[in-house]
Amino acid sequence: MTDVESRPAGVIAAGPAPAAHRPSLMAKVKAYVALTKPRIIELLLITTVPVMFLAAQGVPDLWLVLVTCVGGYLSAGGANALNMYIDRDIDALMSRTAQRPLVTGVLTPRQGLVFGLTLAVVSTLWFGLLVNWLSAALALGALLFYVLVYTMLLKRRTSQNIIWGGIAGCMPVLIGWSSVTNEVSWAAVVLFMVIFFWTPPHYWPLSMKVKEDYARVGVPMLPVIASNRVVARQIVLYSWVMVAVSLTLWPLGYVGWFYTAVALAAGGWWLWEAHALQNRAKAGAAGAKLKEMRLFHWSITYVSLIFVAVAIDPFVR
Repeated sequence: MTDVESRPAGVIAAGPAPAAHRPSLMAKVKAYVALTKPRIIELLLITTVPVMFLAAQGVPDLWLVLVTCVGGYLSAGGANALNMYIDRDIDALMSRTAQRPLVTGVLTPRQGLVFGLTLAVVSTLWFGLLVNWLSAALALGALLFYVLVYTMLLKRRTSQNIIWGGIAGCMPVLIGWSSVTNEVSWAAVVLFMVIFFWTPPHYWPLSMKVKEDYARVGVPMLPVIASNRVVARQIVLYSWVMVAVSLTLWPLGYVGWFYTAVALAAGGWWLWEAHALQNRAKAGAAGAKLKEMRLFHWSITYVSLIFVAVAIDPFVR
């Protein structure tokens, strides 16, 4: 593994920043928001709210939806802030992450750590007191798994990092269901598995695009240690399993024709794109000709369509 500087670039080792270079209050507020990675949290909430509709078999209590979303944001935001604190050394060396606030020095590492820990505590209490303690335990478990297992244990040691680390990103499905029912059903487990098998073929195309960044800091993402052909083959395998799992909700009796039709159509298009990527990789395409980001962008659309269908299905069965 490549050795990297333990202190991120742009952070002054000792003493306060010169007055002329101290960030403004607004800059600090924006930096704290950036620590939560709000664009990623948007995706997590897309998988939380529709599951609440399915669990309620209709419109759930809107106050419950609101407090669950706020709690989910706080919990995921805390996990992301702690991730940035731990990874600030390699973030400084990757062009994709070089402008993160703990790298640029808008916030100090101590501020990032305190912020992340505070969100972890507040979000757990928020869920426990305003939703239920099962949801609180699931949210805390997701946070700890992301920080301790993925960020600290897996990310820099194995190409399996995104596979098992993705479990944390699956937890909002269970949290959404448990917030309504105070239990976890097989429907929630199936949707959990959909996100589990979705995560690698969602993230590997992006990793193919920025693999030089990961190689520079010694993070063994699969595209760093394997050829495009191998990565594309793995994407296709995971994609087929993901689509198959998504369709099991119908024979299990949890959804009707609407969700099933959307899952078939969206899954069919996904498989078309995955196989197209594999064919380009087999043909030796590289750079812009590989077009790996087509699947990455479609993957976001796919999961949005699937979970919107989950929310609508109870009303059209």
